[in-house]
Parts: sequence; structure tokens; C-alpha cells
Amino acid sequence: MLSVDQLPFLTSAIPGVGGVIKQRPEDFVVDEVPLYEASGSGTHVYFRIEKVGLPTTQAVQEIARALGRQKYEIGYAGLKDADAVTRQTLSLEHVDPARVEALSVPGVKVLSVSRHTNKLKLGHHRGNRFTIKLRQVDAGRVDDARSILDVLMRRGVPNYFGPQRFGVRGDTWEIGRALVRKDFDEALAVMLGRPSPVDRGKILEARQLFDRGEYDAAAAAWPYMYRNERRACRELARTRGKAFKALRAVDQQARRFYISAFQSMLFNQIVARRIETLDTLMAGDLAWRHPQGAVFRVEDVAKEQPRCDAFEISPTGPLFGHRMTEPDGEPGRMERGLLEEENLGGVEWLEDGKRRTPGGRRPLRFKPHDAGVTAGRDDAGDYIEVTFFLESGCYATTVLREITKSLRVAPDAAEES
Repeated sequence: MLSVDQLPFLTSAIPGVGGVIKQRPEDFVVDEVPLYEASGSGTHVYFRIEKVGLPTTQAVQEIARALGRQKYEIGYAGLKDADAVTRQTLSLEHVDPARVEALSVPGVKVLSVSRHTNKLKLGHHRGNRFTIKLRQVDAGRVDDARSILDVLMRRGVPNYFGPQRFGVRGDTWEIGRALVRKDFDEALAVMLGRPSPVDRGKILEARQLFDRGEYDAAAAAWPYMYRNERRACRELARTRGKAFKALRAVDQQARRFYISAFQSMLFNQIVARRIETLDTLMAGDLAWRHPQGAVFRVEDVAKEQPRCDAFEISPTGPLFGHRMTEPDGEPGRMERGLLEEENLGGVEWLEDGKRRTPGGRRPLRFKPHDAGVTAGRDDAGDYIEVTFFLESGCYATTVLREITKSLRVAPDAAEES
């Protein structure tokens, strides 16, 4: 299984420019583009904010506290980075717009206030516009960056799930694979033990205690926010090491996240295997209609390929699950072969003994819109600035990975939300 760092590049023939992102927040600017504009009337107040140094979830919590409301009452369309300047719209019902305009929350500025008829929910945005400065680069390499972006605009960006999908240690998919295989001891070993170089402090201590079988002590060592880890360790202590019961103490949402990460890793493998023909249809493919996402089976490649060349449609890959439609021909053989390699040929995709993972299809590529590259210099030194718009669900880091070939995040920056 190829890790995120090992996945092949579509633009491997063009050397990357290297560079560091998020050296300072204003180097990474994200503007959320709404799916629809507020109507100006209704019981819900829509307010656009600019935030710096806060993930969306923390900003929502601080705003709710300032307004005397519960955080679940505030709606938002997507999660945004902490180590960036990000702008997005939030919603709250039955609140005085003047109170929202007067909000005073560190790191948050209210830009505009309006009204609408419904609460904002996840996915209620067209996408995001990015303005990103790459630091510690040779600005003279701007033409290489522009050449790479030209290829990506024409052929598409490999629609890999980025590293943020797989957690700080990059191993959430391994937990998911173990759950699917019903190897519960392995799932717990990855989740609770096996310290890695990124583990520090109490987390490192908790993992070491788990590996020694000191489950009560491990439960006490896990920091407060790691409640699933604490619950699992306590259950292991109570049941004298029964892994299945310990995993039942982990909330269902977390288990679903782990299996989703495994689905994502398997999807990445198919993208990698089709990287050279990412923009080429095969007989039997299930093609994705852009932008609405309807999927159809390709019967006549010669007829449909011009639409693929025009980026009207794209081949898809698998998010394996019991409702997923399987392709025919070579695409189908490739996907079944991957499952066989993972010893998953006959496995039902179960999350919880009763609840099955539905699955689906995902395009193998995506198109960056309104893209551009410039070079410059400011008080922090030389930079190459990249701008583009991405539809919801696409990763900016995947675009940057192709341009840099060695994308690095500044040491003090947090993971992308």
C-alpha cells in the first residue's frame, strides 16, 4: 500500500519548485464561496467572518459563548484552517443582528451580516478560493510552477485524499483496515500503542503504557480530549484485555471515521495505478459528470472521450462499500485486484456489526479554476504565489504537492482542518 508520500505525480516530468507553506497566517488565505447568497429576510442571521489562528470549531465555540448560545446552534458550510487567514459564513437563528455585528472574539472579525430562511449545513458552499505563498523558494522557478499548473488545468489534478485525511500520525486508515478485517487487537495496537516519532509528552507516555499492558495507567495518561482512547483503555482493564469490548467503548463516529480513512487510502491506490491515463476513459468505466456528479457507465469510449478531454466528465474510482456500483472491464478488474491484494475479496464492509458502509464513486481528478502563478518579494523574502478556486471536497494541498514535489508545512503551523 502506497503511503501519501509515495503516491506518484501526474507532472513528474517537470521538477518541483519546493517550498514551505504557512510560514505565517497571511501566506495561506482561504475565501469560502457560498452555494447561495443570503436572501435578506428570514429567522436565521448569516454572518461572514474572517478568522486568524483558530480552527472553525474553536471559532464557533468562542462565538457561541460570546452570544450565550450553544455551539451546535451555529451552522457552517465547511471547516477551515487554523494557521491561515480564512473567511467563511456562519448562521444562527433568532439572534439580534446588532449583537452579531458587535461581537468581540479574539482572532475573529465580523465582515458582514444578513438574513436567510435556513441554517447553514456542511456542504452548503461552492468551494474555496485560495491565495497561497510558497516561501523558501527560488522565485526564478516561477515558470516551472506555471508549467505544472498549466498541465493540471488541462489534464486535471489527481484527486488524492490528502495527508490531513489520515491524522497526524498518518495511520487512521490502518485502524480502519483492521476493523474491516475484524482484527480488533491490531486496531487497538495502532490506535493506542506503537509510539511514533510524532508522539510527545503524555501521548507518548500513554502509548508506552498501553504497549506494556498497563491499561489503567494508560487511561489516566491520555490527555482529556482523547476520550475514546481513555474509554478503550479503561474497558481493556475492566475486561482483562478483551479487544472487541474495548472497541465497543469507542464512539460510532470515530469508528466510522477510521473505516472512511481506509476507503480513502484504497481510493488513492486506484488513482496511483491510473495516474498516466488520468484523463483517459476505459471501456466499462463509471464516468462522473462535472459538476453535478451524476455517474454513468461508459459503453462507447470513442464517443465519450471528447467529453473527457473537455473536462465535462472524468473516470471514477471506488469508495468501497455495499452500495457502490462496480465498473466493468479493466477498471473492474483493477478494483477487484486491489481488494484481493488486501485480502478483502469476501469481506462485508461492516462498521458496527449492524451498520454497513454504503460506499460510492469519486472522480479520479479535479480541475482548478481561475488559477495563476506570480513571483514576488516582501519583508519575509522571496515567494511564489499560487491562486486557484477549488470545488467543495478538493484538497489544495494536492495541487501544491504537484507544484512543489516536496511540500512542507512551517514547523509551528498546525495540520489543515
